[in-house]
Amino acid sequence: MNKINIHEAKTHLSRLVDQVAKAGKPMVMVVPLDQERKPVSRRGFMAGQFTVPDDFDTMFADEIAAMFEGEE
Repeated sequence: MNKINIHEAKTHLSRLVDQVAKAGKPMVMVVPLDQERKPVSRRGFMAGQFTVPDDFDTMFADEIAAMFEGEE
């Protein structure tokens, strides 16, 4: 994200908007710095939708070792 001062924004607004415009979709948001958007945390967004087996860290360990050792 580029931050510019108000003088540059007033002087070059059309050029700045043209640089980010994409097929009529909104691409520019002007907000005061103290109201700047923070990224949304996605931690836990799938909570309760699946479970991890207790042996997850050792699953298929024997099969994987056999592949590296050339055994079947």
